[in-house]
Amino acid sequence: MFTPALPAALPTARPTALPTPHDESITAWALAARGGDADAVEKFVRALHRDVSRYVTYLGADPQSADDLTQDTFLRALGSLHRFEGRSSARSWLLSIARRAVSDSIRYAAARPRLYDTDDWQSAAERAQPRGLPGFDDGIALAELLAALPDDRREAFVLTQLLGLPYAEAARVSGCPVGTVRSRVARARRSLIESLYETEAPRPAAGATAVTVTAA
Repeated sequence: MFTPALPAALPTARPTALPTPHDESITAWALAARGGDADAVEKFVRALHRDVSRYVTYLGADPQSADDLTQDTFLRALGSLHRFEGRSSARSWLLSIARRAVSDSIRYAAARPRLYDTDDWQSAAERAQPRGLPGFDDGIALAELLAALPDDRREAFVLTQLLGLPYAEAARVSGCPVGTVRSRVARARRSLIESLYETEAPRPAAGATAVTVTAA
């Protein structure tokens, strides 16, 4: 069985000047990589590396292990390419693998004693968070707002609104019906908007007292 090797250097993010490859192209690269095309392997990894990295971080992975989980995801995927037949997009197939990698990591971490303290995952997500998202001021960290969401709503929002997966593909990754994904995204949107308004609401100055004005 042929197992493609990872490229020697992996990008931490796609250059913003380059267009995002279409899912059809990425899936074609995955199928070509399955046949031993080394150039297709590199294109496949580079096209999805940023998505996988952001996804595992937002799922709650320890920020110090996010890079390892990303690497593990691609190693698992490249070792399983012989079973990939292109029935779903390579992007959703890979994110499903990433989801299992995070679950395995969390189970493993829960089974062993914690030996050191680390920053919370929101800090790592904030450092990787793109700026200028519509509807959010630059001064407000989206990661902090997402952190307050239930896990299932956060995942649905990240898959569809940040990574751009169609609802059907997000449902396949999450293992739930499409309608459930739509409901989770809608609820996440409402919660985020409410949190945003609460954050932006003016607060009374310290020591200020309320004044009631009555009509003469």
